[in-house]
Amino acid sequence: MRYRRLGASGLQLSALSYGAWLTAGSRLGRGEARELVALAWDHGINFFDNAENYAHGEAERVIGDVIADLRLPRDGICVSSKVRFGSVPDPRPTQAGLSRKHVRDGCDAALRRLRVDYLDLFFCHRPDPDTPVEETVRAMDDLVRQGKVLYWGTSEWPAALIREAIHVARAQHLQPPTMEQPQYNLLHRDRVELEYAPLYAEHGLGTTIWSPLASGLLSGKYDAGVPADGRLAQPGAGVSLEGPEGRARLERARRFSAIAAELGVPPAPLAIAWCLSNPHVSSVVLGATRPAQLLENLGALALSERFDEQVWRRLEAATR
Repeated sequence: MRYRRLGASGLQLSALSYGAWLTAGSRLGRGEARELVALAWDHGINFFDNAENYAHGEAERVIGDVIADLRLPRDGICVSSKVRFGSVPDPRPTQAGLSRKHVRDGCDAALRRLRVDYLDLFFCHRPDPDTPVEETVRAMDDLVRQGKVLYWGTSEWPAALIREAIHVARAQHLQPPTMEQPQYNLLHRDRVELEYAPLYAEHGLGTTIWSPLASGLLSGKYDAGVPADGRLAQPGAGVSLEGPEGRARLERARRFSAIAAELGVPPAPLAIAWCLSNPHVSSVVLGATRPAQLLENLGALALSERFDEQVWRRLEAATR
């Protein structure tokens, strides 16, 4: 495993991490999740990514139980949560959002579910137009000062809103956001590469990117259609292959698969290796549901060293 700093911070995250979205608590029970977390830990993964709304809180309960059962050292792992959508199916107004109340309640609930005393990373899981940014920044600063959170950040916030949060924090001598968790893959590049570009050097922003395989589209398994066990067949996947846009995405993915076949490597780890080629990516969050799948994806580390800039540019040109 290789480790990368979370932006300008001193926190070292594994370049590949393991996430609970659409895995733990939904497709995976405790036994299956235990096997995957143990495998991830044995291969050097130290960051486990979660959110309050994943499986309505069950994902965090499963991951918390597994970490405790495996007796993973707390000082050797990093765990995250995200706050915004709540953990109940139909949240009341104070059970969701980024108000001071829900940020505090959401953090406390995540600590209980994950069975830890503090969160290493805590994300604002999408913007909340009903809450002033200053209120959210102050709420996060409170949690940092209380020792419940070490680093806080955002997920899929526009750059202008991240800048506002940083400006408020610095003007008020509060803790600014350290990281952002955006989608990033060969089919979805502009936000990370263009919109956020000034934030890396100016503010030391780190990124823990999700969906490196575009919800599995870059794994090659959808080249001939959507299998019943595929991620795109699961509720909440958020990606459709219907209509002109969906068919265009599929065609781009097929061109990528063709190059992977020409190079003699599986498409999934190649797509992840491309993500690793971006120096502004602190960690790539994986979402494997089978040990063999996780082991294959871990092969991205070797591919990232095997191939050079010429290969990455070729992949980018083929998937435009």
